[in-house]
Amino acid sequence: MPDTNDRYADEYKRKFLVIVDDSEECAKAVTFAALRVRRTGGTVVLLSVIEPDDYQHWLGVEEIMRTEAYEALESLQARQAARIASFGSIKVERVIREGKKAEEIEGQLADDPDIAILVLAAADSAEGPGPLVSSIAARGANALRVPVTIVPGSISDGDLAALC
Repeated sequence: MPDTNDRYADEYKRKFLVIVDDSEECAKAVTFAALRVRRTGGTVVLLSVIEPDDYQHWLGVEEIMRTEAYEALESLQARQAARIASFGSIKVERVIREGKKAEEIEGQLADDPDIAILVLAAADSAEGPGPLVSSIAARGANALRVPVTIVPGSISDGDLAALC
């Protein structure tokens, strides 16, 4: 049986997938992924999703809203990429997809077999961990092909650095 460890050491650099949105906890997930990649190598993939809305019957309005959403997400990803750059020379890929968030996460995982870990951050709220974390958790442990790391929203950047 061939030794697969050598193949992975030479060819494979894992990717950490982070969902970038306007939530407060997003920065925690980005920080964790950046620090892990800085320590272990690889790439941070920033994924943002433009979700469908109720304006689909107004073609002109829909196109304007889509363009505005795309521009807002590009700006948000640029800010997170700059945050990652502050941790050092870390490779970043940026992806924007359209559809339902959970389906687009699965789609990105299917499209990029090098993604090894999905990194999410839980909201620091009494209402719960947030809709995305709740949605992923409700699907069960075997719903995705990769492990999911959930970073506490209340953790400090210093504590994250100590963990990574």
